[in-house]
Amino acid sequence: MNNESPDVLDSSAAPPPQTIALVGKYHNPDIAESIRLLASNLHQRGMTVLIEEETARNMATGLDLRNWATGNFPWLGAHADLAIVVGGDGTMLNAARELARYRVPLVGVNRGRLGFLTDVSRDEMLTCLDDLLDGKFIHENRMLLDAEIIRDARVVADNLALNDVVVDKGAIGRMIEFELSIDGEFIYRLRADGLIAATSTGSTAYALSANGPILHPQVAAIALVPLCPHALTNRPILVGDRNEIEIRIVHATDSRAHFDGQVTIDLRNGDSVRIRRSEYSICLLHPPSYSYFSMLRQKLHWSERPKEH
Repeated sequence: MNNESPDVLDSSAAPPPQTIALVGKYHNPDIAESIRLLASNLHQRGMTVLIEEETARNMATGLDLRNWATGNFPWLGAHADLAIVVGGDGTMLNAARELARYRVPLVGVNRGRLGFLTDVSRDEMLTCLDDLLDGKFIHENRMLLDAEIIRDARVVADNLALNDVVVDKGAIGRMIEFELSIDGEFIYRLRADGLIAATSTGSTAYALSANGPILHPQVAAIALVPLCPHALTNRPILVGDRNEIEIRIVHATDSRAHFDGQVTIDLRNGDSVRIRRSEYSICLLHPPSYSYFSMLRQKLHWSERPKEH
């Protein structure tokens, strides 16, 4: 287990990066220009620039690939000092899962919509490079979840999640029945649309829409949020980040496990989803002016006055 806290905020200077990977949102040619600007600017500053191969393939019309080395995520993880991710939170989530085991820090340039994880605006990305390369960005570690699908006493699938692991009713739409255990202790049996196990990072994602609590990144906990429970007394609960959570499917016509809403695995009756804190964490790099509460205030429109008609 990695004993590193998910709440570490460190603004101390680090050795300047020499090799920088660029990752962009797939199938979005508008981002090609941002990737091109970043690659050219970093190259002019003497940096070695690497581009993730799927990003390069989908942006071939907007990027002269002869100038840059391209490769897959394991190759980037082996060579890059940091990665700049251009897109929305979905692009960042995918990059985080792929690069977590290589401990490559991530910087997010927001070209999506809400952008809780990508906090550098497109307009500021070039001016922010000075602070980034001077080591002035704030380092923040975020925990990930490690989940296994257990079937007939065997692990049949596993994956990482930065936001959440969700067990739900699948496409048919009927409620599922499942048992929740924590560290081997039976907690309850519930009929519901499903259950979300969310990190502090994921507390502002799907769990928030299901009336789960917002967890500050300094809170080392996992939120368990029922989805439309049949018993209204089943409320969200927080457990420690060292607890092991198990969700066993008792009865379901159709049920699935989702990792960050991007990877989906079909479940069967009797399957268990075992969730624990991953040995890996991800390091997010924020601009020097970053404030978590300021970000929430902006993204969630807190303190805004009603518009006058």
